[in-house]
Amino acid sequence: MSTPRGFRIERGWDGAPAGVAIDFTLARVGEQLRLSIEAPLSGVPAPPAPAGRLWRLWEHEVFELFIAGPGERYVELELGPHGHHLALRLDPVRVIIDAALPLAQQRAWIEGERWHAEAALAWSELPPGPHRFNAYAILGHPLRQHLALFPPGGAAPDFHRLEAFEPLEL
Repeated sequence: MSTPRGFRIERGWDGAPAGVAIDFTLARVGEQLRLSIEAPLSGVPAPPAPAGRLWRLWEHEVFELFIAGPGERYVELELGPHGHHLALRLDPVRVIIDAALPLAQQRAWIEGERWHAEAALAWSELPPGPHRFNAYAILGHPLRQHLALFPPGGAAPDFHRLEAFEPLEL
């Protein structure tokens, strides 16, 4: 088991201070990647679907983790505060080659004005290393805030800019 690594997202996609923070940890536990999140609840209504896998989750309040290997092969894991999730494999950029990666574990819960989520993905679902990553959050409605751990910049939010990813060692 690797020691969990903690991270804090507190900047917008353009690098400006967001005025809000999302904390998350990543760890390798056996043959799983474990993710834990704590974030402010922005009041966006729950998606009109039961908790579970939800296509287009990025249109709602969401936390997104991207992990890439060499080249343009990467995994995108999305978690929402109401128990919705989405796990994708892409290669190359924006080309989905698997839209239903199985999660070994996933749960979310709300406590007051904050939400929490945990998820586990089999390590074998990740592209071969060395790994690079970035993490994002989308908060608010109808005005949406797009936050990034490593802000990619650009003219508009774009979470698929692999050049903004940083090395990940677990």
